[in-house]
Amino acid sequence: MATAGHVAVVGTGTVGASWAANMLAQGLDVVATDPGPDAEAVLRRRVGQAWPALQQLGMVVDGATPDRLRFVDEVGEAVEGAAFVQESAPEREELKVELLAAIDAACRPEVVIASSSSGLLISRISAGTRHPERCVIGHPFNPPHLMPLVEVVGGPATAPESVEAAMEFYRRIGKQPIHIRREVVGHIANRIQAAIFREALHLLDEGVADVADIDAAVRNGPGIRWALMGPFLTFHLAGGDGGIEHFVEHLTGPYNAWMADLGEARITPDNSEEIIAGVRAEVAGRPMAELVRRRDEALVHVLSTVNPL
Repeated sequence: MATAGHVAVVGTGTVGASWAANMLAQGLDVVATDPGPDAEAVLRRRVGQAWPALQQLGMVVDGATPDRLRFVDEVGEAVEGAAFVQESAPEREELKVELLAAIDAACRPEVVIASSSSGLLISRISAGTRHPERCVIGHPFNPPHLMPLVEVVGGPATAPESVEAAMEFYRRIGKQPIHIRREVVGHIANRIQAAIFREALHLLDEGVADVADIDAAVRNGPGIRWALMGPFLTFHLAGGDGGIEHFVEHLTGPYNAWMADLGEARITPDNSEEIIAGVRAEVAGRPMAELVRRRDEALVHVLSTVNPL
């Protein structure tokens, strides 16, 4: 796989801009493109906003600067000569099929094309390419410039070398990639999020608690532990001195009973109004920019102080 050249960022919305900031902080040259109005100005503003957090986390290497960002109008110009392509267009399958085909036609066949898609299958969105063997999902967790996780997924046509090249690239820019070995809609992290949200909706629909209390239950309970460990390791510690063996032996019954009682809720017109009203009450009029700023400040603190087990 190619190792020399710039990184192309195709699509510079919230996710693409965050990717660009991360890559620039790691001393890479980035060429970006997006058809949106004022896209270049918005991108440069977002990179500037992300830079202090990256500096605070020690993620800005010597020689790194936002000045190594170049914006161009055409996809072909952005990916020509690129060593790696990160596509972050809107989550619409037909759009990504067309876009990946255009990227594939314009860059060298050995260059990995990674899509930031949060749930689509690479086998479907790379269907129009001549070289599907170099196409992967490279799904970050939002915001990509702060969150370590990247989910890497290949399809049946993806070459193992492309998956490994993507994994290595993400490691080099400070990420913690995981290899998802089989395509599944939503990958891993979003499926787990969806499962939690489904039960949150069920509890809301059943009148067990309101939006604020459900959020508080996660925030002040398991959410704190989840910054340190995943569900399997959590239950290993829950087993005490006996560990996961004790957990399986003694808590299988209660957990199976709880799982059997979980709901099958969906977002509906009936509960949408309650969801919206509950969230609006929870944020208490605070503007989105303030919420994002406080989230990112807290993420920097967590990432600076927490050592995962």
